[in-house]
Amino acid sequence: MCGIAAVYSEQGEIDPLHITAVAEPMLERIAHRGPDDSGHRIVGRRAWLGHRRLSIVDLDGGRQPLGAPDGWSLVCNGEIYNHRRLRAGFGEKWFATSSDNESALVLLRLDGPRALGRLQGMWALCAAAPGGRFVAARDRLGIKPLYWARSEGAVYFASELRAFPRAAQRDARAFPPGCYWTPAEGLTRFADPVPRRAAGTWDEAPADVAEKATREVLADSVRRHLMADVEVGVFLSGGLDSSLVAAVAAAEYAKAGRRLKTFAVGTEGSPDLLAAREVAGFLGTEHHEAVLGAADAIAALDEVVAAVESFDASLIRSAVPNWFLSQLAARHVKTVLTGEGADELFAGYGYYHREHPDPGALDRELERTLGQLHGLNLQRCDRVTMAHGLEARVPFLDSDVIAHAMSLPPELKALEPDGTEKGHLRRAFAGWLPESLLWRRKVQFGTGSGAQEVLAPHFDGLISDGELEAARRESGVDLRSNEELAYYRAFRRALPSVQPDAVITRFATA
Repeated sequence: MCGIAAVYSEQGEIDPLHITAVAEPMLERIAHRGPDDSGHRIVGRRAWLGHRRLSIVDLDGGRQPLGAPDGWSLVCNGEIYNHRRLRAGFGEKWFATSSDNESALVLLRLDGPRALGRLQGMWALCAAAPGGRFVAARDRLGIKPLYWARSEGAVYFASELRAFPRAAQRDARAFPPGCYWTPAEGLTRFADPVPRRAAGTWDEAPADVAEKATREVLADSVRRHLMADVEVGVFLSGGLDSSLVAAVAAAEYAKAGRRLKTFAVGTEGSPDLLAAREVAGFLGTEHHEAVLGAADAIAALDEVVAAVESFDASLIRSAVPNWFLSQLAARHVKTVLTGEGADELFAGYGYYHREHPDPGALDRELERTLGQLHGLNLQRCDRVTMAHGLEARVPFLDSDVIAHAMSLPPELKALEPDGTEKGHLRRAFAGWLPESLLWRRKVQFGTGSGAQEVLAPHFDGLISDGELEAARRESGVDLRSNEELAYYRAFRRALPSVQPDAVITRFATA
């Protein structure tokens, strides 16, 4: 995992003085994403590629930019989980390192950017070759971040908005997931955010057969997401999703005679902290806790908003406890697995069922919210972890898991008779957790961790309704609460030139 930056000159030869003055400082502004190493180079006459490295795979040989004998160079932020299969298909003669990212470079060189849909993982990349060839691309769901901006005859790319020079920030946009850009072709889609298997696959199958398939596809994904040359831990909220990830990971570690590390956060006595402690005890993990205090949470807000690069209240509210959780985990591991994405695949949010009771409508809403994740939960997940030099992986959002889950009949995702959500997923893992934990009802992370009780009342006492109305008129932004106005002000202090409409995704039901 890393941070990347790149510049492509659209007006002739790139100026080395510009690289020194403008491009290289971009890397320094995202040094937190890759504290282990840094590398950059000019490629040909038009491109510059930069990289900050957090060493996870091929610790000795995976330094970037990666190069090839024909002049191609690549910087990549992410993990390619099917790199061994790609490597076997191409043959070792094409590879100079053991880095998983090199499989993306070989794929580009041999099959071109339209083949990027074959990569299974989370990634954003920029690659260049002599003669003006250049490719920028992002994984199909946008698990890993990428932004771009056209400014003063050049196109800039970076993992975070803060990396861009001030003159380019006002033109920054989110690079769309599942797309690549080349100077010759422009922006081109190579993969849909939600891969699907053939409709009707499970329509006639017994429920227990579908449950077994769900268990197997998720367990396989967790195993692949444990790929690393360093230790991997799990963020454990005590809810269903992270508990299932922890259960599979703990079993895999136990096979190797190792003990999984798990991490939880919450205010003293909060539901999530207590439930996570119980799950960890059952699984026998080495468990670590961060207790969230009101003063510390409020003091960290400016730093959290600047890191997340958003002001959506629900996003920041969940980012605050995750900030302290990441801080804790980074002292013990370099990589963690999380339960992100399960609610969007298996209809875990209450509004899904209140507002979309028709199975077809529910299916369409699940697909819509999956397509928004790159600017919401995935953005929060990436930023708060990488701010502490920690990599987060999301096994529920593996393309195989998404394809399977979205091929299930929507009726399997309906509420149980007692109103419990995700019954299909719970039954799929019967026996993996005690029944009391397996069937624990969902609590939103910001609520379960205690963060909502700390943050929202604080701003209601500091900001008046009149201030909120004035800020709405002045900014042109639909600020939805006093709390959100406070986060918007912090966002503006961190990124004064960025245009919110171009980079901010805000959660909304449809």
